[in-house]
Amino acid sequence: MSMAPARRRVPAAVPDDDLGIFDAPGPRARRRTALAGAVALMLLAALVVAAMRQFAAHGQLDAGKWALFTQWPVIRYLLTSLWATTQVTLVSAAIAVPFGALLAVVRLSRHPLLSRPAGWYVELLRAVPLLLLIYAFLFGLPETGLRLPLFWQLVWPIVLTNAAVFAEIFRAGVRALPVGQSEAAFALGMGHVQCVRHVILPQAVRQSAPALVSQLVRLLKDSTLGYVVSFLELLNAAKVLGEYNHTILQSYLVVAVVFVAVNLALAGLADRLQRRLTGVSSAPQPEG
Repeated sequence: MSMAPARRRVPAAVPDDDLGIFDAPGPRARRRTALAGAVALMLLAALVVAAMRQFAAHGQLDAGKWALFTQWPVIRYLLTSLWATTQVTLVSAAIAVPFGALLAVVRLSRHPLLSRPAGWYVELLRAVPLLLLIYAFLFGLPETGLRLPLFWQLVWPIVLTNAAVFAEIFRAGVRALPVGQSEAAFALGMGHVQCVRHVILPQAVRQSAPALVSQLVRLLKDSTLGYVVSFLELLNAAKVLGEYNHTILQSYLVVAVVFVAVNLALAGLADRLQRRLTGVSSAPQPEG
């Protein structure tokens, strides 16, 4: 009597709570968490209601103050400033991300003459406030005879500070990789540079993708410092529009909604990336 070979079941990935990394909350902890969440939501709702009453009492909710934002010239003005913010964000990211990757590779070098200056740069630029660096470009560079356009007076400080942060994100992604990855590359005859380029960096980028997107959200918010150099990005445009039309509150609220929508979209992208990289696939596993 022949017997069919037993099927091997491929174990599915389990969440972190089932791996023993975190203790699962008990019934009391879950009740306390739910109660704390409900209380926080009620307090937030009470604050919103109180704020709306104050706005209504001072005429800030009158339709005439909001009708301005239905006019096409105002909408076009805000869209133009939003595009300016987007340009600052995209150009800064396009320079800061590869620069940060290069800094991470140099900092991970075996040669102290390369790794130490890169480490000093990262630690220094992470400690220096971005606003101070913008002032240095605004007031310091003209003293040396170098005058940059307003766009680059904002972009370069953002690039220099965010590149240091991106370098740490990439370095953490490299450190998180198993040592066997590089050992396997060396066993195949790859050199150090080939190993970093073809094996280490691609995996580190995938490992760090959610953190990279989260830093892009921070970079977007850094662009709101454009008012320092009189660059007309979205927040500065709201200030100008509000002061000209005496709708300061309304202008800032509209722009705040736009920033929240953009940040939520980027946060959703980061969440989808993290789920795609670490989530459990629902597709059936092949039989061994």
